[in-house]
Amino acid sequence: MGVLMFAVGTRGSDLRELQKISHDSRSAITVPDFTDLAGVQEQLQSSVEAVVVDVTPETPTETVDTGKKDVVFLLDGSDGTRNGFPAMRDFVERVVEKLNVGPNNDRVSVVQYSRDPEVNFYLNTYTTKEDVVDSVRGLNHRGGSPLNTGAALRYVRDNVFTNSSGSRRLQGVPQMLILLNGGKSFDNVDTPASALKQQGIFVIGIGTRNSDRSELQKISHEPSYALSVPEFTDLPGVQEQLSTVLSTVRVRDTPMTPTVTAERKPPGKDVVFLLDGSDGTRRGFPAMRDFVQKAVEKLSVDDNKDRMGVLMFAVGTRGSDLRELQKISHDSRSAITVPDFTDLAGVQEQLQSSVEAVVVDVTPETPTETVDTGKKDVVFLLDGSDGTRNGFPAMRDFVERVVEKLNVGPNNDRVSVVQYSRDPEVNFYLNTYTTKEDVVDSVRGLNHRGGSPLNTGAALRYVRDNVFTNSSGSRRLQGVPQMLILLNGGKSFDNVDTPASALKQQGIFVIGIGTRNSDRSELQKISHEPSYALSVPEFTDLPGVQEQLSTVLSTVRVRDTPMTPTVTAERKPPGKDVVFLLDGSDGTRRGFPAMRDFVQKAVEKLSVDDNKDRIGVLMFAVGTRGSDLRELQKISHDSRSAITVPDFTDLAGVQEQLQSSVEAVVVDVTPETPTETVDTGKKDVVFLLDGSDGTRNGFPAMRDFVERVVEKLNVGPNNDRVSVVQYSRDPEVNFYLNTYTTKEDVVDSVRGLNHRGGSPLNTGAALRYVRDNVFTNSSGSRRLQGVPQMLILLNGGKSFDNVDTPASALKQQGIFVIGIGSRNSDRSELQKISHEPSYALSVPEFTDLPGVQEQLSTVLSTVRVRGTPMTPTVTGKKVTDFYTPMSQQHVH
Repeated sequence: MGVLMFAVGTRGSDLRELQKISHDSRSAITVPDFTDLAGVQEQLQSSVEAVVVDVTPETPTETVDTGKKDVVFLLDGSDGTRNGFPAMRDFVERVVEKLNVGPNNDRVSVVQYSRDPEVNFYLNTYTTKEDVVDSVRGLNHRGGSPLNTGAALRYVRDNVFTNSSGSRRLQGVPQMLILLNGGKSFDNVDTPASALKQQGIFVIGIGTRNSDRSELQKISHEPSYALSVPEFTDLPGVQEQLSTVLSTVRVRDTPMTPTVTAERKPPGKDVVFLLDGSDGTRRGFPAMRDFVQKAVEKLSVDDNKDRMGVLMFAVGTRGSDLRELQKISHDSRSAITVPDFTDLAGVQEQLQSSVEAVVVDVTPETPTETVDTGKKDVVFLLDGSDGTRNGFPAMRDFVERVVEKLNVGPNNDRVSVVQYSRDPEVNFYLNTYTTKEDVVDSVRGLNHRGGSPLNTGAALRYVRDNVFTNSSGSRRLQGVPQMLILLNGGKSFDNVDTPASALKQQGIFVIGIGTRNSDRSELQKISHEPSYALSVPEFTDLPGVQEQLSTVLSTVRVRDTPMTPTVTAERKPPGKDVVFLLDGSDGTRRGFPAMRDFVQKAVEKLSVDDNKDRIGVLMFAVGTRGSDLRELQKISHDSRSAITVPDFTDLAGVQEQLQSSVEAVVVDVTPETPTETVDTGKKDVVFLLDGSDGTRNGFPAMRDFVERVVEKLNVGPNNDRVSVVQYSRDPEVNFYLNTYTTKEDVVDSVRGLNHRGGSPLNTGAALRYVRDNVFTNSSGSRRLQGVPQMLILLNGGKSFDNVDTPASALKQQGIFVIGIGSRNSDRSELQKISHEPSYALSVPEFTDLPGVQEQLSTVLSTVRVRGTPMTPTVTGKKVTDFYTPMSQQHVH
């Protein structure tokens, strides 16, 4: 979108110069003196606010290239469509066959829903038509009731038509939702249907004789796009009609522009103040500072909203102007000089130290001691096990009444609901809904999950790791009170001590409410303090603690101690964004190779990772004898950061000085580039367990086997990490690589694993899933840092879908696969999947798994990771392309 500039000058400024600098001539504002800045404060604020609308890049041109579309199929998978589902699946396949599938062409996603929605695959999961069709053919009917079409529409808007899920809406690519529906919705569709239209998503509703026609017309882009067939087997009759719509769709520009109301704020901005700190502004500088302060007070400064602040370092040579470098820099000490650029290595350490200090200065994580209690993040954790079936309606009513008393809004109270039994399931996150109406609507539609045993410990861990997080809408790091309200109806099957303690350490305020079937001492351990463990005879008696809960909610204060991150050898400070700005003018032609080598050496020492926190920009300037030292010092973070060398060929001399300065910003400097042999004391190990109907009897033996393997690992956040995924028709993650950090927690979770059941066995889909969702940075994989990646597959039958492409993709990604099968497995299939055929191990029955334990341990301890798939090894060779964390480096 570019940078929009406003210039504010005094009577001593050159107006024409200000107008040239500004976004447009009207954005150049003048005041008689800096002390008069308050007079233009309002004018400037209005201008900045107006820019939000002007620069919002969400509005595509009226006509969009229809050779590129994002198409999401939303399939009614409720009990009422069981017989018609094969016809729905065939219809989707035929539509996909006519699309031009590819990462830069058409993208496809499939979501199935009944009571709640489930994504089969996202817009960025598959990049070829073959993979999409393969996955569609493997779709199985979910079943379930009631049919909540409204909740499903909300879900696809919030979770599928998003940038992270592969949607290109903000780039102006047409967004299409094709709904196949076989019945009237149990919940209301009006608000979510309207929200999809406002977001510019083009909806086509296709229903049967059992659908509600007026409901489909409301949902569809316009009533004429609500198509109808007597039965799903008649879908081929609307195929042509749908193809015509798909090929002619135009995206209007109006719905793409966000509606700005009191409920929904405009998107964030990055605001940089560039202040004239020259001698001429000495007297007026306090007024300038006050002006910036007032402007900042009106901004919504937040990790995901407005950001500000640039810290500058300047490095110059003997030819630089030292005072100029000092002015440019964050402070005068950040302007560093070297005789010539070839002497840069000599200031590397100095520069690194400077950056380290900045990390401490700018870390904004500690809130004030007392927090505005008019703003809270409230998560309800509901026991949805078999034992609470009768009491669930009362639990639901209780949650609704509590929500009614909250001030729900994106900048006020936020609400999330999670239900659990054997494992947890999020009904909605803290950032899913922004109005009380939507939250209450969703709460009313909650249905009891059922299941056993009751794993309260695992549920507490889950909400800590997946709900009380920035990406899920938690504002913990901004100092907003975090509250967890647990409604529980029985003693936990697993241990709650460690996860309860972890929540308290994180500053999350827990209130436990139980019935006569709950374990009172367990609830007291979980709660913020024992007196916050409330109790009722039955869930129908919950109104009796309503008042008590309201009092707690209104008086809670958040202490600042648990909010400050503990920095130890185990947990490194967050990463930074480092930008090298190189003088490429005619005068540096001879010295440029030395500059390039200097950058390469600096990059080799960084821990480059695209998902770390960002703090700001620290500027260092390096010059030669031809540079102006004062100019370099002005540019730099402080004058010490302006480094000079006699010539660029002398840069190596300041490499160490600069590296030390930068090292402080990115402390996690453990080398990311694996050597051919990798320290096997550190591995990421994922177990993929066949949980289909055919392995029911053998599952306890599989579980014991996993536990024994884990017992021999050195589990820890900086040592071995473990994940477990179970699959049959589709995969389900039991826990990710970054869910647990101790062997005790991993073993505890493994012991609590229960057999899923289901058919058919789609091993290909499961392999794809772990590649795309588990061996990823966000799920705790350290593949890009060169840590060996291992997948141990325990399989008890031939796959229903094809394994060739996903198995090959895992190998290309450098993931080392060991396949262990029983007599019912397909040996050639296991050999294809495994790293090499000899790593396909076999046992007669799963109870014979101890027989391959030793063999597996040997493989685990000797595995070598090849350098090619892991991202690049950078040696002393010249880097000729720019390095970007999202792509591989080009080494020549």
